[in-house]
Amino acid sequence: MDFSIKASEPSKGLKTAAAAGGDAINVKTDCLVVGVFEQQALSGLAKQLDTASKGLLGRMVKRGELDGKLGSTVLLHEVAGWGAARVLLVGMGREAQLNAKSFAEATRAAVRALITTRAADAFWSLTATPVSGRDTAWAVRTAVIALRDATYRFTAMKSKVEAPAPALRKVVLTVAADDVKAARNAALQGGAIANGMALTKDLGNLPGNVCTPTYLAETARSLAKEFKLSSEILGPKQIEALKMGAFLSVSRGSVEPPRFIVLKYQGAAAKNAPIVLVGKGVTFDTGGISLKPGEGMDEMKYDMCGAGSVLGTLRAVAEMGLKLNVIAIVPATENMPSGLATKPGDIVTSMSGQTIEVLNTDAEGRLILCDALTYAERFKPAAVIDVATLTGACIIALGHINSGLFSKSDVLADQLLAAGRLAGDTAWRLPVEDEYQEQLKSNFADVANIGGRPAGSVTAACFLARFTEKYEWAHLDVAGTAWKSGAAKGATGRPVPLLTQFLIDREAR
Repeated sequence: MDFSIKASEPSKGLKTAAAAGGDAINVKTDCLVVGVFEQQALSGLAKQLDTASKGLLGRMVKRGELDGKLGSTVLLHEVAGWGAARVLLVGMGREAQLNAKSFAEATRAAVRALITTRAADAFWSLTATPVSGRDTAWAVRTAVIALRDATYRFTAMKSKVEAPAPALRKVVLTVAADDVKAARNAALQGGAIANGMALTKDLGNLPGNVCTPTYLAETARSLAKEFKLSSEILGPKQIEALKMGAFLSVSRGSVEPPRFIVLKYQGAAAKNAPIVLVGKGVTFDTGGISLKPGEGMDEMKYDMCGAGSVLGTLRAVAEMGLKLNVIAIVPATENMPSGLATKPGDIVTSMSGQTIEVLNTDAEGRLILCDALTYAERFKPAAVIDVATLTGACIIALGHINSGLFSKSDVLADQLLAAGRLAGDTAWRLPVEDEYQEQLKSNFADVANIGGRPAGSVTAACFLARFTEKYEWAHLDVAGTAWKSGAAKGATGRPVPLLTQFLIDREAR
């Protein structure tokens, strides 16, 4: 999808009354998208459309057909006096209450309605609307990501595509003249983030017999080639030489060989400490010997969404050309039952030298992550963020709205929370306090890999914290946000928006 920016005269969003309004009225486009406020007279572009149509919109307002309620949409076709083949009127709610949340809701409603029109191009005026606490660049990124997300389709494994792909190919976004430069950069950023999300979703949606550890490694190599990154892919012998006993204990039951993936983006001087992103890459999780129930097990192909998100984030960072150094680390494996598989009660030795009693082989994510977190020490990182579909307990705690955020660093946690709010990809901070370590005590090893049912997501984070004492660290549990079940089943691309916004903010400091 192609996005371009059109300047309007300095204005107050929907109250535009200058040349931009006239241009929009006469523009030849498949669909003109216009905002309307609730409980106030028509203004700006909507008012000019009303004048050009001899009072059509005013009559609709009087009849109650156009009320401006947040998220409402009205589509008009081939109206005399308008240049557009269609005009989509979008309810923005009350002007005084227009904030980031309501603007995003209106944007999503507009996108849904626009896609159903089968329009091939659109002229989008909502980005010229002032939003409390946000700038024009934010509005542009929001629109671009929403449009790209709505037009995403996963059809790679279908012999016949059941539904036609969205027709939308070109969108012109209008902004105030003073905001054109920032808006163009924001459109590029939005496109890069959307591309990263699409990669993350593609990897998650692929079946486990296609998206294997080797496939993830080849994807990393392809990214390295396309964006001139450096990559290193370690196989079983190299992993064993590093004494990653916890990681290897998970891979033992599978015939698919594990891969340890390191992908480096250098956008700043080599002396600058990198941000390291670690993604859980369990490409299929049966639970191992602690076998999961059969119902819904197909969704365990999504247990590598942490890996997919860090690869997607690195792709976005490279496309944007951010001036900082970022490293993605992905321990990739299957978790399968077999005669060679690790058994409950087995004790393994991690790369850090700590011994782990494996009380449940379905708590495998923390076993592969702990070795990856130890490996990250060698880069002397400014911060390390791991991303994992780690615990069902996080879904019980937070549902499918917020990702779980754990960190002992208030500064790092606050930065991630702020990035999530700005990106509309929110997280909620949960404790990672030493008192919970009591639940992880083992009679036979340094630590057990589970701490019982109470505070399951917290004890999982506390387990990981044992391997992160040499740097600033945060953990994102995305078990409830990385994919959807039911009729809308599929990967969501989260938390790519949160991570990329965090890195954009980091570059700006």
